[in-house]
Amino acid sequence: MPPTASGPAPARPAVSRQQRPCAPARPPTPAGPRTEKWIALQVGDCVADLPPADLSRITVTVVDCGTPHLAEVYLRVPVGVDNAIGAVANRECAAGIVSYTGQSVANGAYSMTYLIDSNQDRTGANPTPSTVICLLQAPNGQLLTGSARH
Repeated sequence: MPPTASGPAPARPAVSRQQRPCAPARPPTPAGPRTEKWIALQVGDCVADLPPADLSRITVTVVDCGTPHLAEVYLRVPVGVDNAIGAVANRECAAGIVSYTGQSVANGAYSMTYLIDSNQDRTGANPTPSTVICLLQAPNGQLLTGSARH
């Protein structure tokens, strides 16, 4: 006789959580260096190179932070576009480095630089059309090994 709502439920085999495949939290990072557009850099990315000041090259080489690298992305912050964007970038990057490393730029462990992705559409209503991408570097220009994140 089939079970009813008030009758016993059919027996189900017990399934251990260990038997179920788990989906990864995020896609695995490909082994070895990879080329990315610098505007796509994310917090925690380590790079072997930076684009030239004239931005004639739009890509950088992203590497595992455990290997020697030139810089590490520690903050992405949206900003409005005005004449003081450099001052805003300096202020935001200086404040963000403390949260990421636990140390201020003033202590000399790291220097900072930034890239500005100005994704402007002056017809849009976005009050912060640009993104400042803050990167930390060794103050002496040497390569870093390991992440600075605390």
